[in-house]
Amino acid sequence: MTRPMIAAALLICLSASLAPGAQFALEQDAEGVNVRCDGQLFTRYIIKSGTKPVLWPVIGPTGQEMTRGYPMRDAQGSERDDHIHQRSLWFDHGDVNGVSFWAESDGSGTIEHLEYLTLDAGDQATITTRNAWRAPDATVTCEDVRQMIFGADATTRWIDFRITVKAVQPQVVFGDTKEGSFGVRVASAMPVDEKAGGRIVNSDGLTDADAWGKRAAWVDYAGPVDGQTVGIAILNHPASFRYPTYWHVRTYGLFAANPFGVRDFTGQAEADGALTLKAGESFSLYYRVILHAGDHQAARIADAYERYARESVAE
Repeated sequence: MTRPMIAAALLICLSASLAPGAQFALEQDAEGVNVRCDGQLFTRYIIKSGTKPVLWPVIGPTGQEMTRGYPMRDAQGSERDDHIHQRSLWFDHGDVNGVSFWAESDGSGTIEHLEYLTLDAGDQATITTRNAWRAPDATVTCEDVRQMIFGADATTRWIDFRITVKAVQPQVVFGDTKEGSFGVRVASAMPVDEKAGGRIVNSDGLTDADAWGKRAAWVDYAGPVDGQTVGIAILNHPASFRYPTYWHVRTYGLFAANPFGVRDFTGQAEADGALTLKAGESFSLYYRVILHAGDHQAARIADAYERYARESVAE
């Protein structure tokens, strides 16, 4: 290589290193917060949809919505209008002191947004909230603090979730049920059951229905959106409660991490995944959601997990 060529190569490398990264902005209103990445909508934090806070829409690096729009809007095209409680991206659980915060029916609990603790934006964005879990009689069973950190590069977008749940009542039991807990409902054409190319893969190489109820460090759900293959990966950090978590991931499009449903997932009658907390006691969950183009191999999700696992998640 000649000296001019070397100089040109060095200039290109220097320019790339100085190139600005993604810039985030937050726009707050009475119903939630818009998260913008380089001026474009990434997602919206909605403080109440149905019975809980959710993120919707969730827009990936290709500009397409990657979670189902129903029931935040009417079902469109072939979009299914089942499971009204599966609202884009959420966190709750199906049995807390005998009350379901997962379902939306008579007798269900509600998760009430109380306050924002952090609203920051720049080369990443951070939203931290405090929320009360209310039983049907309005009693607060527990509270959570959830921190959402939004990031992006040229090929992916991601959200880090750091969730700590603290008991308020003298005894709070997170029961053993498959109905939970950190969930996504993927976009309408992505599910395996649509037979359009959708595929579930976990960190142990199990695919589709075989990944249901298994423990794994990560799971990727990929499929077509507007004719282009995209995927959502959820990574479970080793510091998370009961790592590696069990996965309530279905071929019809539900995609959830659930560390509590041990009896349901293993089919062992003697198993008990319930967690009992005394007032003031807590547990913490850590997940990274990666939105990517292509399948899990194209997005190098295994490598992304190794990097995530080495990171500190201490707040």
